[in-house]
Amino acid sequence: MDEKRSLGWDKVIFTHVVIIGVPTILYYFLRLGGRDLFPLHVFVATAYLITALVIIFETVISLFRRYAQPARAPTGRADRFFQRIKTGLGVSGAKLPAPAMPVPRSTFIVAAYLPNEQDLIVDTLEHILTRVNRPMDGLELILAYNTPNELPVEADLQALAARHPELKLLRVIDSESKAQNLNAGILAATGEIVGILDADHHPIPDCFERAWRWLSHDYDVVQGRNIIRNYDDNAITKMVSVEFECVYGISHSARSLFVDTAIFGGSNGYWKRDVIRAIKFDPSMMTEDIDATSRALLEGYRIMHDRSIVSTELAPHDFKSFWFQRKRWSQGWLEVSLKYQRRFWTTSYLSFWQKLYWTYLLLYRELYPPVTLQIFPIILSLLLFQGYVPLTAHWYLWVSAVITLFSGPFQTVVAMRNAYVHYPLGYSIIYAVLVFFYAILKNMISIVALYDHILGRTDWVVTRRRMTASTRGKGAHP
Repeated sequence: MDEKRSLGWDKVIFTHVVIIGVPTILYYFLRLGGRDLFPLHVFVATAYLITALVIIFETVISLFRRYAQPARAPTGRADRFFQRIKTGLGVSGAKLPAPAMPVPRSTFIVAAYLPNEQDLIVDTLEHILTRVNRPMDGLELILAYNTPNELPVEADLQALAARHPELKLLRVIDSESKAQNLNAGILAATGEIVGILDADHHPIPDCFERAWRWLSHDYDVVQGRNIIRNYDDNAITKMVSVEFECVYGISHSARSLFVDTAIFGGSNGYWKRDVIRAIKFDPSMMTEDIDATSRALLEGYRIMHDRSIVSTELAPHDFKSFWFQRKRWSQGWLEVSLKYQRRFWTTSYLSFWQKLYWTYLLLYRELYPPVTLQIFPIILSLLLFQGYVPLTAHWYLWVSAVITLFSGPFQTVVAMRNAYVHYPLGYSIIYAVLVFFYAILKNMISIVALYDHILGRTDWVVTRRRMTASTRGKGAHP
């Protein structure tokens, strides 16, 4: 795990000179030569439009719920009418019968790199041991961790394990990744349900009961909803908190509702033990969770998202941590896209709509940043060519721009409506205003990740999280 914390601004400048500066000059000379760049502008606008329409569609779908709980009886004629409409649309919710068997013995595996997470790991383990409901056959908690040096916190962990026999401390010798820690924990797990948690995650008490409703039927993996616990620390955590409500409360939820597919997001995911032992995690992949998701789906296993299974986590506390976390995510998604996209097209386990969605999540996701960033060289070359940008434009460009600018605020409003936490109104206003620029920032990070991937740079920079007085003990009910 690489501890270098330099952002490498020379790399940022170089990649964006290549992706923006060079095309600006090229487009300028094309304009001088009398070439019409309108088709290119339409192409870029279409990329923005497709994403905006997907966001709007997912946002509308997410207004419906799919919780693992009994369907309620209609309260009146109007309610009965709307329930029939929702049933016809296939978004009426989870009308699953209660499981025939009670929740079986369950295991939580908490993966940790202790030098980074020693200040918060005890708080996480105490939360699980004291707040999570116990199945009749028992709850097992495995801390699968690695550390290059002996740490004082290990004595605290041993004392905690002495008080709670269900806690097993598993130091994974020679481990250099979360994936290796998880694989060791999976082999040691005795529960029929295996829940995966990062070291900063605090799940709700009935997480296993909610997951079991799906796992006892036709699903193999259930992904819960992750929200930010330290949302009020600073500007970064505020933005990330609203973003997570949009991702887990809107996009993941809608995807599961509409095309019955989902992503295991690395934490707050619940697996059947036999399935996770068959899949395991690949330490060579930068996003071992998305890699495991892909292999599970391609082998015919079913994954769903239930946004009522809530776990809180800590957002990166500073810009460097945010940058490196998102760069690793971007590079990891790129690895998965290159490795599995063709198999997603050819597998017999996925429907047409599921294949289309996974093409959007993989191939389209990788093409989107370099394509959409071309809006800047298009505008800059026009400024160089004629000294100004005309306000008049083709109707298609105006329509695509309006829909694109509408999609972010619309998603934000609905995300706040669906939010697990009642955030201050200012959070949603600021996010809605800045979401377009926030998306551009993430696209810039994706370009740097692409550059690192081309050069074979796969150094892992640990995401540092800070436990503050305001977040200590907050748990899953902030």
